[in-house]
Amino acid sequence: MLNFNVPPVKNSTGEPVWKVLIYDRFGQDIISPLLSVKELRDMGITLHLLLHSDRDAIPDVPAVYFVMPTEENIDRMCQDLRNQLYESYYLNFISAISRSKLEDIANAAIGANAVTQVAKVFDQYLNFITLEDDMFVLCNQNKELVSYRAINRPDITDTEMETIMDTIVDSLFCFFVTLGAIPIIRCSRGTAAEMVAVKLDKKLRENLRDARNSLFTEILIQCHFFSFQRPLLVLVDRNIDLATPLHHTWTYQALVHDVL
Repeated sequence: MLNFNVPPVKNSTGEPVWKVLIYDRFGQDIISPLLSVKELRDMGITLHLLLHSDRDAIPDVPAVYFVMPTEENIDRMCQDLRNQLYESYYLNFISAISRSKLEDIANAAIGANAVTQVAKVFDQYLNFITLEDDMFVLCNQNKELVSYRAINRPDITDTEMETIMDTIVDSLFCFFVTLGAIPIIRCSRGTAAEMVAVKLDKKLRENLRDARNSLFTEILIQCHFFSFQRPLLVLVDRNIDLATPLHHTWTYQALVHDVL
């Protein structure tokens, strides 16, 4: 993405193309654990700025955007196009952007006579935060939205619950697209975990139904192999004590061993 969505050439001694990185708070949360300022500089990022901050025009530099496709963000990006802030625009969305919002950007680009300046538009499917090689979280700027408390509030409405479930499903879907694997899903019944499992299963099936546009087919072709080693996704409710049975079996022998 930081190389204009072109794989970087190894052993390349040439100077990187200097560019500006524009992100929102979500993008900032995703990039921060992965890349230091020095690493960004090595990739040609001279400036990294928040989308909604006051930014000066730099008309001879390309800009890489990494943002969520929210109404507020789209409006600000359209404003940037109208103000002719940068030489060219590489738009990368953390989650998939809807057709209507894409049309809003297109209309703004036509209105600003900047169609040729919009170089690329990508759905990156990166709506999760990687903390370690084998650990990621879904918490972001809206961490209160997907918290344990939010799901178990006595006054929660069906609409709010649907929104929470959709947020979790979108992040999990992004993770498996990035992984390039279709999981086997297991969940505890009658809980929020089951709701997430059903929604994720439906989203995966819908994506696989259209073989020509499937995100997973493309990844597998790029990798030149079809993997039969499918990962197991276990979804459990926080009310379930998962740690204890993983530490030892539910027997008196294990209990006596722990206590004595």
